[in-house]
Amino acid sequence: MDLILREPVAAYGKKRFTIEEYLDFENASDEKHEYYQGEIFAMPGSKVPHNIISGNIYFGLRKRLEGKSCQAFNSDQRIYIPQNSLFTYPDISVVCGDILTKNNDEWNILNPSIIIEVLSPSTRNYDRGEKFKLYRDIPTLREYILVDSESIRIEAFHVNDNGHWELEEYKNTNETLLIKTVQLSVPLTEIYEGIKLATT
Repeated sequence: MDLILREPVAAYGKKRFTIEEYLDFENASDEKHEYYQGEIFAMPGSKVPHNIISGNIYFGLRKRLEGKSCQAFNSDQRIYIPQNSLFTYPDISVVCGDILTKNNDEWNILNPSIIIEVLSPSTRNYDRGEKFKLYRDIPTLREYILVDSESIRIEAFHVNDNGHWELEEYKNTNETLLIKTVQLSVPLTEIYEGIKLATT
């Protein structure tokens, strides 16, 4: 998100909120908001290409994960990171094994294995920078995948055997994205189906 979109929301006549106040505010809201260290931030809407790409990936993963121990969620699912207080809604998240939630509330997932964000102009820098730093505090996270919505480009970060993050890039529609954690392959033609974008 850019600086304008990261301005805190004016609500309750307060500048800082407890987690409980944020959750009450969010449950009563028709829009989605992030929470970080006492502040609430409005989440921007998405353009058509962003939504098409998100849908393509989500439905592709749901289909491929049928009968497996991992489950994909779309952007309606909230993720909570107790280590840094962030509540957010990734475009796509995947949980492997039992789903753990905050105080067993079945609202706020604690243990995603994979997070996928579709990049938009307003969120590109945030998703690549500060948000990735916050996501890395999730102990169970093994992959973080960034999918550009304005050109054919995917940045796939994964934790290697030494516990370090490695990057693989994909820039051509004849390539296939390998999601290592679940050992699935998704062709870029499927990810970008329905939109016309330039290669980089």
